[in-house]
Amino acid sequence: MVQSDRLPPHDINAEESVIGSLLIDGESITDVHGFLNPEDFYRQRNRMCYEAALDLFNRDEAINTVTIAHELEAKEQLEEVGGSAYLTHLVASVPTSVHIEHFARLVQRTATMRRLISAAGDIADIGFADDADVSGALSAAEDIIFGIRNSQTSRDFVHVGEALDPFLEQSSALDSLEDDQRPIPTGYTNMDQLFGGLQRSDMIVLAARPSIGKSTLGLNLAANAAKARARVGIFSLEMGREQVAMRLLAAEARLNMHDIRLRRFSSTEETRMVDAIGLLSDLAIYIDDTPFQTVAEMRGKARRLQLTHGLDFVVVDYMQLINGSSGGRDGNRAQEVSEISRQMKAMARDLNVPVIAISQLSRAIERRESHRPVLSDLRESGSIEQDADIVMFIHREDRFVREEEWNARHPDQPYPRGLAEIIVSKHRHGPIDNLWMSVRDEHGRYMEVRAETPVEQF
Repeated sequence: MVQSDRLPPHDINAEESVIGSLLIDGESITDVHGFLNPEDFYRQRNRMCYEAALDLFNRDEAINTVTIAHELEAKEQLEEVGGSAYLTHLVASVPTSVHIEHFARLVQRTATMRRLISAAGDIADIGFADDADVSGALSAAEDIIFGIRNSQTSRDFVHVGEALDPFLEQSSALDSLEDDQRPIPTGYTNMDQLFGGLQRSDMIVLAARPSIGKSTLGLNLAANAAKARARVGIFSLEMGREQVAMRLLAAEARLNMHDIRLRRFSSTEETRMVDAIGLLSDLAIYIDDTPFQTVAEMRGKARRLQLTHGLDFVVVDYMQLINGSSGGRDGNRAQEVSEISRQMKAMARDLNVPVIAISQLSRAIERRESHRPVLSDLRESGSIEQDADIVMFIHREDRFVREEEWNARHPDQPYPRGLAEIIVSKHRHGPIDNLWMSVRDEHGRYMEVRAETPVEQF
């Protein structure tokens, strides 16, 4: 418990040195205003002085003892601060403004400690409320801590040389990178060549209509990454953990999912199943099958997993099943999905892992003659397209055209049974392209097709 007889952390000398530096050299505010807030000051009169300096800076006016005094007087705060005598004291307290950033960081650090103390009280209140919704209580507590952490992530301009340092420090071979920096391999040569592996902090949207195989491809990517020693977290909002495990097992053992469900297989198939169970059990794959949750809840769970077991890759299946923060009360689902999309991109950056967000497509696809998906088909929100670093669609002609129709239209081409076209419609860091894969639906398994165009463009 917080002890009431203990003073919260603070550094009055650092606060006075910041304000004194501003009074000596008003231009030095540019060194600190990007990360230092008025609320970071413990002593009220120092906070008032800093607010006055910020107001002058925002109006592009000079900052010195005279202008600060006038600003405080206009706000009827000069007497409360201690008058011009206090400003004179501040100027005398610091010989130069050279170290203003150092003093400002001290002020910010103690403010963060005070926020932690306050957060402890807020979290205690959540505990004393004794809410039946334990998951909601934990999520609220995590949000309080995350809010403090997020307030410390302010960035500023850096010289391009600093941004280029990692490229100089690391050799050109990806194998030389540390595990927590290396891109995540997809297990498919053509996809890895196009993307260079799944890049950390990227949000990848994998979208298709129902029953096309988007969850299957997502799980294949998860298993392939885990085989390459990546630690994978799967949020399955649609399927239970047993169903996810069965799909992973069917794909690895190349067994029919229906036969596994009915426990119907030969001795050879049973041997393959046992071997596959052994292999999958050794992989770092973690499944959360909570059906209704927010991005904040997922972020909290992912962060805990990262701290306890490590985390390199996240798959979310699927995006439209995520609860928005408003719970849909305002009826604006498009706005809610937009916020979900932004939060998922923020989660990828915060955890420094690629996040695959599986997404549904609108019915507009079924009304078009070609049935080929385009970016505007992303359901309920254009911001999904904006936030994503990569957008991939799965197109399967055999899901829309019967074999008889195909043969009538294309008598010289084989029916594209089990052939999937992965349409990369957005790639923020590189080219877009179409990739071809064959699909064994009964096994839940995607495999590469080496030919660039197995059939003519549909």
